[in-house]
Amino acid sequence: MAKKNIKNIKKDFPIFKNVKVHGKAFIYLDSGATSQKPKMVVEAEANWYKKHNSNIHRGAYQLAEEATELFESTRSKVASFIKSKSHENIVFTKGTTDGINLVAQSWVKHNLKRGDTILISEMEHHSNIVPWQLLAKEKGFKLKFWPVTSDGKLDMTNMNSLFREVKFLSLIHVSNVLGTINPVEEIIKKAHRKNIKVLIDAAQSVPHRPIDVSKMDPDFLVFSSHKMLGPTGIGALYIKPARHKEVRPYQSGGDMILEVKQQGSTFKPVPGIFEAGTPALAQVFAFGKAIDYLNSVGMQNVLRHEKSLVQYAYQKLSAIPEVTIYGPKPANRSGLVSFTVKGIHAHDLATFLDKEGVAIRAGHHCAMPLHHKLKIDATARASFYIYNTKQDVDKLAKALQLILKQWQSSINK
Repeated sequence: MAKKNIKNIKKDFPIFKNVKVHGKAFIYLDSGATSQKPKMVVEAEANWYKKHNSNIHRGAYQLAEEATELFESTRSKVASFIKSKSHENIVFTKGTTDGINLVAQSWVKHNLKRGDTILISEMEHHSNIVPWQLLAKEKGFKLKFWPVTSDGKLDMTNMNSLFREVKFLSLIHVSNVLGTINPVEEIIKKAHRKNIKVLIDAAQSVPHRPIDVSKMDPDFLVFSSHKMLGPTGIGALYIKPARHKEVRPYQSGGDMILEVKQQGSTFKPVPGIFEAGTPALAQVFAFGKAIDYLNSVGMQNVLRHEKSLVQYAYQKLSAIPEVTIYGPKPANRSGLVSFTVKGIHAHDLATFLDKEGVAIRAGHHCAMPLHHKLKIDATARASFYIYNTKQDVDKLAKALQLILKQWQSSINK
């Protein structure tokens, strides 16, 4: 596939041509929630049913064999994308949430004992809080929270004390609220020295920057297709080879078995043991095309583009006196900015921006404990991706200034 120039990418995304909002051009600044899809990914899902539709791993006829090959080729693409040494380390899931729950039920539940401690941070998404709360209650584990500093970073001052009695750490790589990029490689090294196993929630990092799991060395890493140009309902879990023999089945049924007898069953090794039933075949195929597209752009180019955008957005929004930005400075921030506007609730702000054709996120972003820590009910969030431009940021800033002017005028009447 030919290399793509990131400056001309927006034309590859049909939604920007097909959608207008309140008669205005569509400015999409909510890629942290889900990304838009290029034409080749949209077409791939339809083409699966037109040209490849057959169940996998079972049929001895040509179409079934071709379908199996295409399905497994995406597994290899995922492995290569995150620098996994083997495709056998990659499990297809329904997404990041499903991957975290899978690890909770298949590994943590069976390898920790009553009284052991699970460590998570104060900046976690609910998907990386609630599974551990439920499991801790069920199995008698302790749940401990890693503090976040006033500037939106993990408190790294006393890690020896923090890691005491911890057996498992589940940590977000990039905060979906603050944009904070956590130093996961350093943290994993220190955790492993204390025999702490580590899961990394990479939902907000794999789509936006080069990831090398061989270098990072997590025990588990999870992410979603729909945040990286691919379809919804599909994601991936990386499992370190050393953990393969320690897992138990999470779901059971067809395709994950080696042999079934009336008295019991035996199961495939990873990844097969976790892929019960017919997978999301068309979605996996389209996921592979999304990876092809990102590879044609180049992940270093994706990272460079977003760094430029977030720095520009930080400057433009900081210049508006009524705006408060949360999280670190642009140097340690991923491609999103969460903020509040004095006197206007985030939900109202998002509604007003929509009238100007600008789509942002508003609320607690599935991170209520973090918002409680920040002492705010909700934030507005603008999150960027490869199809965004500085002109989009300008539109956001101008719309905010217009809304403030109209708001202040209405108050003064």
